[in-house]
Amino acid sequence: MPGPSNDCNPDHPPRVWLCHRLTANTGITPDWLLPGEHQRLAGRIGAGANDFLASRWLIRQALGRVSGEVPSHCRPVSGRPVASDHPPGLQLSLSHSQGLVACASGGQAVGIDIEPGGRQSEWHRVARRWFSPVEQEWLFRADDPFLFLQVWTLKEAWLKATGRGIAGNLQTLEVRKDFELYGDRPEQTWATCCCYVEGFLVTLVYQTDDPDDPQRWPSITLFEPPPDDYHLEPAEELSADWEPLFHRTIRNKR
Repeated sequence: MPGPSNDCNPDHPPRVWLCHRLTANTGITPDWLLPGEHQRLAGRIGAGANDFLASRWLIRQALGRVSGEVPSHCRPVSGRPVASDHPPGLQLSLSHSQGLVACASGGQAVGIDIEPGGRQSEWHRVARRWFSPVEQEWLFRADDPFLFLQVWTLKEAWLKATGRGIAGNLQTLEVRKDFELYGDRPEQTWATCCCYVEGFLVTLVYQTDDPDDPQRWPSITLFEPPPDDYHLEPAEELSADWEPLFHRTIRNKR
């Protein structure tokens, strides 16, 4: 799993971009897809194909909005889209769930994860298997699946931002009571925020040069859904109400 780039550009603060995807499979293959994207799309059908196309459409909309260029001139790096190829200098992260697609962008490493706020799962079993004893103790005492989802999306976003997979790495970030956070990257400074948007938890982790200012929330932009043909005209923004849940600096693990 590729790690984040070392090219840091603090002139591009972290931002969150969202859109709802199409519900019907149109069978469209847009001509703006990169060769590698064509190949990856070929292995997807139905909702999977729609999620893939909406995420690549959203990346180009986000890059266009940040750079001022038209979206059709923007593209991510080939392969896994963890950074921009044009315009250069931006780090990227993607997530999608049940019809909502999210993209994070920033001049330094970013990771994003989303989950429906009402999602029901066997969260006790997951926590027992993957979480630390400290995390299990306060989560089981609270017995709140919504709190568990906040912790889960935070850990997922952390792994994306630091360029690692789930296996063996979920405890590299420990989430203590009241979201006191400890990570295993002492040579870098990280922050995170979580909000409730469109019925979804949206959690962002990002590298920062300003650890003493955790109250500056990244901007959140909701675009109109992509058109049926995924045309890359600049998208219109939609109004979106969102509720802040937490914003923290991630401390060095001890």
